[in-house]
Amino acid sequence: MKELDDFSEELIDDDDLEEMPLELDDEEYYEDDDEFDEPYELRTAVMIKNEMLALLSLKITSDGNGIIVRVDPRQPLPAAQTYQDADAAAAWFNRSLATSKRNGWHIVYLGEPLVG
Repeated sequence: MKELDDFSEELIDDDDLEEMPLELDDEEYYEDDDEFDEPYELRTAVMIKNEMLALLSLKITSDGNGIIVRVDPRQPLPAAQTYQDADAAAAWFNRSLATSKRNGWHIVYLGEPLVG
C-alpha cells in the first residue's frame, strides 16, 4: 500500500457509502436484520509476535455452522472460512492456534470478545 487511504478503498466502495446509514442506532437500519437475534458462541484470540498484532476468531451459530476469521498483519485484508459443521470449525480454530504458537506467536488473550 502506497497511501494511507488504500486500505479503506479496498474495503468500502464509493457506491456502498451512499447506502450506509448516517447513524448506526437508526431503528430502520436494524429492523429487518435477524442476525442480531440469532444466538451464537464467539471466541477470539489476540496474538503478538515481533511487534505485530494478529486476531483469530471463531463464531459458531445455533444452526451448527461455524466461521473462522483471521486478521494477519502481513495480509492486506482479513480472511474468512465457513464450515457446515461447528465441530470441524472448532477443530480448525484450535489447530490454527497451535500452529501459530509453534510459529512463534504468543497468545495474549483467548476468550469471549471484551466489550467496553
